[in-house]
Amino acid sequence: MLQTASLAAAALIGLLAGPAPVLGASSKFCEGGSWSTLGKTGGNDRFRGEVDAPSGDFKVQGQFVEFMIDPATFAIYNYAWLGKENVGDMTGRQYTNIFASKVPDHRGANLTSKISLEIKEEVIKISRTGNGVSMTISAKDCAQGGIFQMEPERADNTSTRIVHTLADGAFQYDNPIFRSNLGKFMGSECVSEAGPAAEACVQVRPRVNIGAAGRPKMVLRDSAQVASRLPQPECGPDFSNNLGIGGETRDYCGGMSIWDVASGGRMGMVTGEDSVEVSSPPDVCVSDCFPGDHPATGELAVLGFPDPVPEEVKLKPFMSEQGFDIPLTQFSTTIMAKGCVDQSSVHFRGVRMPRCTMD
Repeated sequence: MLQTASLAAAALIGLLAGPAPVLGASSKFCEGGSWSTLGKTGGNDRFRGEVDAPSGDFKVQGQFVEFMIDPATFAIYNYAWLGKENVGDMTGRQYTNIFASKVPDHRGANLTSKISLEIKEEVIKISRTGNGVSMTISAKDCAQGGIFQMEPERADNTSTRIVHTLADGAFQYDNPIFRSNLGKFMGSECVSEAGPAAEACVQVRPRVNIGAAGRPKMVLRDSAQVASRLPQPECGPDFSNNLGIGGETRDYCGGMSIWDVASGGRMGMVTGEDSVEVSSPPDVCVSDCFPGDHPATGELAVLGFPDPVPEEVKLKPFMSEQGFDIPLTQFSTTIMAKGCVDQSSVHFRGVRMPRCTMD
């Protein structure tokens, strides 16, 4: 176990490292976005249909981002920003590979059907099924925002393990600006820093963000829905707080993470302002989910991120072999039926969901 970092020291770092400017969320971030893949494109006219699956990896090409898909598993490789000019550009007009891979373990099952494809302007949805398993990739071709998600489903309702690996130069860190404000309630509906909580008055919790060397404006984070990250104890530093706030940063590597995702849950990604706003954990959603699709009615606080990111808050080492032998997380079946969890269920992002009233 790496040495535990003190809350006071981390708070001081957060105060000294000035926040990088963050642009407000805007549809302008998607202007000019469009996709092409498997010989199909989507402009003003929607394409919706089935196409034959290729024998090898295929590229999903946007104007702002691109990535490769393994048709047998729907693993994602080389998710990168292209550096296209846009008011929301986070790359400094440079090609920037952030994710080397996002790989689901289907435990021997493969996807075998034709590929279902839907494209319209900046939105794409790609699905494929197999023997007892299906996968859907949804993405938006935008400079930033809630722009990607992976949704596994299994006939046996067990979870799917997904391993994220960052590309060279990308790194995960404990955001010191969030840490220096831990416990405060922030947002347009707050009457004080002590709360009470409201839809647009949310308590600040620890936040792990992703940055990239040489890209001071680049910021994003994983956005999990009905999913649980697995601990990797040799990674850290481990932070702690005396405020009773859950979801603390610990056992977290700098360049990888392992997630168990419920059948019908999702592993999403939010970038830019969306990744540094003080928001509540995602709603429990197992159908037609997308990061940022359920915004608060008021205005959420945006805390930003440090520029540069202090070395003390970067999570290390980059990789670890630990965590893979942990048994699959078992999610309550009542999640799918009622949008709640029973007493035996896991916490989601450090928050226990409301108990179900069983019929």
